Amino acid sequence: MAPGPRTDGATLTASARVAPARATRRRRLARVPLAPYLFCLPFVLAFLAMVIFPMGYAAWLSLFQERMVGGTIFVGLANYAFVIADPKFWRGIQNVLWFGMVQIPVMLSLALVLALILDSSLVRARGLFRAVFYMPYAVPTVIAALIWGYLYGPSYGPFTQLADAMGWSRPAFLTERGMLWSIGNIVTWEYTGYNMIILFAALQAVPRDLEEAASLDGAGPVAFALHIKLPLIVPALMLCAIFSIIGTFQLFNEPQILQSLAPQVIRTDYTPNVYAYSLAFTSIQYNLAAAVSFVLAAILAVVSYVFIRLTSRFGASF
Repeated sequence: MAPGPRTDGATLTASARVAPARATRRRRLARVPLAPYLFCLPFVLAFLAMVIFPMGYAAWLSLFQERMVGGTIFVGLANYAFVIADPKFWRGIQNVLWFGMVQIPVMLSLALVLALILDSSLVRARGLFRAVFYMPYAVPTVIAALIWGYLYGPSYGPFTQLADAMGWSRPAFLTERGMLWSIGNIVTWEYTGYNMIILFAALQAVPRDLEEAASLDGAGPVAFALHIKLPLIVPALMLCAIFSIIGTFQLFNEPQILQSLAPQVIRTDYTPNVYAYSLAFTSIQYNLAAAVSFVLAAILAVVSYVFIRLTSRFGASF
C-alpha cells in the first residue's frame, strides 16, 4: 500500500496560522462602517449621472458626424480639426479674452476695496453692508440679464427716456462698441459681492495683534491694509481670479439674453458657449458642438494652469 501524503508539524502550523489571519480579516471587514458610504452614495450616483455620463456621451458624440446620406459615421478627430480651424470659434475666444482682461481686474478691485471697508471700523452695520452688496449674486443670471436688458433698452429703457427728456444723445449700450462694456457691467454687478465675501473671510483670518503692533509702530489704516493685509490674502485673491477666469470663458447667459435686443451685434459666434449653443440647437450639429466644448475645456485648462503657475511665483515673492 502506497504511503499517503506526508503531513509534518510545520505544515500544520502554517495552516493554523492562515486560518486565524483569514478570520481576523473577515472581522475587520465586518467592522467597517457602511453608514459613511451610504451617505456618499446619493452624491456619487448623481455625480456619475449628471457629470461623468454626459461628459462621456459628449466625448463619444464628438467623434461622429451626421450626414444626409449615410447617416451617422465615425470621423475620429475631424470635428476637432474643424473647430480649431474655424475663425468663428476664435472670434468668440478673442471676445472673452478682451472681456476678461478688463472686467476681471475691475471687479476684483471693487471687491477688494469693499472687503477692506467691511473689515475696517468704518462700517457699523456690517450685516446690512454684506447683504446689500451680496444681494445681486442671489439674483439668477437670467433674471439679472433681463433686468439690465430693460435698463439698456434703446427705445423704452429709462436711460434712453432720460436722455430724450434732457435733450441728450441716446446712450449706445447695445452697439458694437458698447456691448462688451454693457455685459461687463452686468457681470460686475452680479459677482462683486460674491468675491467681496470671499476676501472678507480671508481678512477676518488676519491676526488682530498685527494691527495693534502696526499701530504702535505708527502705521495708519491704509499702510496696514497695503503692506500687511493685502499680502496675507493673496491666496484668496488668486482663488477669486481663477474662478473669474473660468466664468469668463463660460460666458453665456448675458449675451444670449441680450441677443434679442441687438441681434446684429451679438451674433452666433459672440462667445464660445454661444457658438456651441447655436451649433447644437440652431444648426442641429450636436457633434460639432460637443467638439467645441472639449476644445474650450482644453484651452481653459491651459490658461488656468499658466495663471496658477504665474501667480504662485508672484505669491511666493511676498
